Amino acid sequence: MPKTALITLVAATALLGACSDRIKDTHPQQLVSKRQAIFKKFTKTLEPMGLVARGRQDYVKPDFMASALALQELSSQPWAYFTAEGNYPPTRAKPEVWSQPGEFKKAQDNYLAAIDTLVQVAGSADLPSIRASVETVQKSCKNCHDQFRSDRQ
Repeated sequence: MPKTALITLVAATALLGACSDRIKDTHPQQLVSKRQAIFKKFTKTLEPMGLVARGRQDYVKPDFMASALALQELSSQPWAYFTAEGNYPPTRAKPEVWSQPGEFKKAQDNYLAAIDTLVQVAGSADLPSIRASVETVQKSCKNCHDQFRSDRQ
C-alpha cells in the first residue's frame, strides 16, 4: 500500500472515530460493558435457533441442542451487573430497572423459564414445539426490552 494511501486510511479512521456519538464505558468495573457483551452473546446464540424456528435453516439436533445449552448457560450471567453502581452512561437501562426491582426480577424469571423450556424441547425434533419455545424466548426478550430498555444511548 502506498504511503499516502496508508496516511489517508489512518486519518479517515481517526476522523470517523472522533465523529462517533457512542459514549465510552469509563467505569472502573465496566459493568455496563460486561452486561452488554453478554446480551450480544445472547443474540448471537439465539439467532440460528430463530432461523430453524422460521424454517430458514434445517434442524440439526446436536447443533440446536448445543445452542440451547449455551443460551441457558449465558442466561443467568448479566443480572449480576445490574447493580446500583451499574446505573451510569452508556447504560440503555431505563430507571425502572432500579425503581421497580420486583418487576425486573419477574422479567428475568420469565426469561429463565422460557430458556429452560427451550432446552427441554431442543432435542425433541418436534418442530412446532421448538418453534413455539423459540418464539416464547424471543417474546420474553422483547417484553423486557419494552419495559426496561431505552432506545437512546
